[in-house]
Amino acid sequence: MNKLMLEKLDDMDFQSNEAYKTLRTNILFSGNKIKVICLTSCTPNEGKSSISLNLARSFADSGKKVALIDADLRKSVLMGRHKIQNLEYGLSHYLSGQNTFEECMNETNLENLDMMLCGPVPPNPAELLGSEQFAALIERCRQDYDYVIIDTPPLGSVIDSAIVAKQVDGALIVIETNKISYKFAQKVKDQLDKSNCRILGVILNKIEVHRKGYYGKYYGKYYGKYYGRYYGSYYGNYYGNYGEKD
Repeated sequence: MNKLMLEKLDDMDFQSNEAYKTLRTNILFSGNKIKVICLTSCTPNEGKSSISLNLARSFADSGKKVALIDADLRKSVLMGRHKIQNLEYGLSHYLSGQNTFEECMNETNLENLDMMLCGPVPPNPAELLGSEQFAALIERCRQDYDYVIIDTPPLGSVIDSAIVAKQVDGALIVIETNKISYKFAQKVKDQLDKSNCRILGVILNKIEVHRKGYYGKYYGKYYGKYYGRYYGSYYGNYYGNYGEKD
């Protein structure tokens, strides 16, 4: 495997770190068959990619062997944010049959965490994600890793996440505070339902730290009433890198 050096890693404060531990614990209690998890959102810039990476880091910190797959073949945030320059091959190379798993999966400078980044933008991302090669990739990762976290594009923009969701054990939806309407979130949820994907929960992101007390009470009540009945477990009061954009 190649070795990737992730730069500009966020130093999480105590509150954020505890939030990811709580999210990790909730996933663990969802059942031992929940191993492959995809994250999506309604629109760009809701913090989905940051949460995907930090969730993968949290599992890796706990001693689990983790693979993070960047399946946003249209516009990768992870590659640009962490200034990854030495990437030779990525997911699009593997799915198109040009390179092997070993050539496309990379070790990182974080213990227990491997990553497969998206690679160059292909002309047919949806078709590649729906291919037998992608299904084979998921099965290979099930054998080699304890957990697989897949960062997918916003489902409110393109259909790719619903295609990926057919292959995973569960999905998490990232929603930015004060940005997404209930009806829009419901449409995204309905689209995931068509994939027969188990929705593990909603992550409410970008809550202002200095108003946590107010937001924690207000959104806990609001989303518990309006989203809880649809999304199963609710992960929402603290998650995300506050102000971080995807």
